[in-house]
Amino acid sequence: MLLFAGKVFAGQTDTILVHSATMNKDIRCVVIKPGAASGAHWSSVYLLHGHGGSYAQWPSTAPQLAQEATTLGILFICPDGGYDSWYFDSPIDSAVRYETFMINELIPYIDTHYPTAADRGHRAITGLSMGGHGALYLAIRHKNLFGAAGATSGGVDFRPFPDNWGIKKDLGDYSTHKAIWDEHTVMQSVDGLHNGELKLIFDCGVDDFFLPVNRALHQKLVEKKIDHDYTERPGGHSGAYWHNSIDYQVLFFQKYFSGN
Repeated sequence: MLLFAGKVFAGQTDTILVHSATMNKDIRCVVIKPGAASGAHWSSVYLLHGHGGSYAQWPSTAPQLAQEATTLGILFICPDGGYDSWYFDSPIDSAVRYETFMINELIPYIDTHYPTAADRGHRAITGLSMGGHGALYLAIRHKNLFGAAGATSGGVDFRPFPDNWGIKKDLGDYSTHKAIWDEHTVMQSVDGLHNGELKLIFDCGVDDFFLPVNRALHQKLVEKKIDHDYTERPGGHSGAYWHNSIDYQVLFFQKYFSGN
């Protein structure tokens, strides 16, 4: 595992390589750190990028995170989730094991190498688009590690898009592998979620192609009486929208951390 001083992005950043034994490769991450005066035992927020993005997407989309890290005492971790991984373990391709990487390799690495408050009461995860799916999917499946989760413009149900974003290469063709697709969506994952198990926040722009699936997720959570924050704002599937929306989610997470 190699550590480099981060100079590409403004603020207190490291660019690190975390080795994934599961996928036999090094995975690059940006870690945005609070300033030295903010104290130790930071809360942590994992930020997942979208389809076609990289570890650099969040730092470049929301450079204000560097200041928020210091102001709020939060460590932001921005891992590279691959071009089109959707952050799950593929049942077809053994080289795609991003859930295992996130849960069994990245989190332990971060908690070992940085002064984090290493418990679910001080750990959250969110992401944009593909990363929004990944964040909610991972948090629901690993509630022992995450106490809060979110998504912005999240692809929370990709079944209406069976030929898009390379999903079928990792899950099989939708028409013949429907059960596999079902179990890998956020929409079905919430079936096993109970109220109070996770603090949830998600939002979507009114001009976003993912708006219908976000509305459907909101309605399902209402019917299940699961408390959550859901917001629709002007905007589409764009960096300008995510630059704005992430600030509200960070404040939501900070309120949760403060309560713990």
